[in-house]
Amino acid sequence: MQIQNISASQVLDSRGNPTLKAKVVLSDGSVGVAIVPSGASTGKREALELRDADPHKFLGKGVLQACNFVNQHINTALQGKDPYDQTGADANMLALDNTPNYAYLGANAVLGVSMALARASAQSLHLPLYRYLGGLNARVLPAPMLNVINGGAHANNSLDFQEYMVMPLGFDDFAEALRAGVEVYHHLKAMLSQEGHSVSVGDEGGFAPNFKNNTEPLEWLLKAIEKAGYKVGEQIALALDIASSELLNKEGRYTLSSEDKELETEELIEHYSVLCRQYPIVSIEDALSEEDYEGWAQLTSTLGHKVQLVGDDLFVTNKALLEEGIARKLANAILIKPNQIGTLSQTLETIQHAQRAGYACIMSHRSAESEDSFIADFSVALNTAQIKTGAPARGERTAKYNRLLEINQEIQGEYLGAKLFK
Repeated sequence: MQIQNISASQVLDSRGNPTLKAKVVLSDGSVGVAIVPSGASTGKREALELRDADPHKFLGKGVLQACNFVNQHINTALQGKDPYDQTGADANMLALDNTPNYAYLGANAVLGVSMALARASAQSLHLPLYRYLGGLNARVLPAPMLNVINGGAHANNSLDFQEYMVMPLGFDDFAEALRAGVEVYHHLKAMLSQEGHSVSVGDEGGFAPNFKNNTEPLEWLLKAIEKAGYKVGEQIALALDIASSELLNKEGRYTLSSEDKELETEELIEHYSVLCRQYPIVSIEDALSEEDYEGWAQLTSTLGHKVQLVGDDLFVTNKALLEEGIARKLANAILIKPNQIGTLSQTLETIQHAQRAGYACIMSHRSAESEDSFIADFSVALNTAQIKTGAPARGERTAKYNRLLEINQEIQGEYLGAKLFK
């Protein structure tokens, strides 16, 4: 079996911006395609996403150069290679790029090919993608973190915090957990509408009304959970993504504009401590800036035994940065975004290292997504046990949830739920 041809084309993501779609054809006729996502709130140390910068086409956001690199350089380098050697193919692309962050080929070019190759190989072996990537160990359906209220860079409102999520943990089955989360979402919509709030949605499908401050959405979520008939904290808990690197000002303080506050690191940590005492918050992502190492150590010492502290910008799915974080006792969980690092092999290395160190892993989408459901299979394959893929709305989000429902029917997988936080 050989790789016969690799190609790429420019398509649109959920923001209406260009992104790359890769296609891999094997010698037996098997075909794999993949569409690469893109982020709005990005870490400084993420792998580089290659854009054309032509102001006359798509406002400079085209990806034709990245597509050309796939059609020419990557295609030439990988033609005739063993498609089942994912590690070898990914290493080949890394060597071809020869930069630390894919500044030459672009992480979008490399990731598209890496994902499409895995899909083509799975098809060739007549295996579902999760089984091809995870083998017989692929058995855990992830707990969904449903981003039902959007703020920060994901919405045009006054909220400083980027994501307010509900986590349906107190259930024995993924489908039941998802149903509960969806019901909370619909009750929240009805309640907001009744009170005259906008129910238009942000980039990830969550509602984006102008609340008075960053705490008010938490009150609304508690009411929506109760209205849906579920027990707050016991069946459905809350999670936050602060995206705090976006809040850091030039003086090194965190600006909460909606509350007219500027907080030092210690004050923000105390603010989180208060919130966690008042509300059933089980997870906080990017609670501090990606470069505030001393603050992260203090935060982890203060709250790490009570709450899941997730490093996204802090780690950017990079094994070396994760190793440094583990050594310095920063956070206790890592967000996994394959396009932050470049290839499936590098992503897998980071996940395995995190799991060996006892760090929780959360598979994640990006704010600009597509109908591609790759991360649903990837999450099950690697037993990440948690997934972030937005609200249960907009096709680019529900595609992932629907794929997980299909997988759940196929394998009747284990759902860890509340066990994740005990």
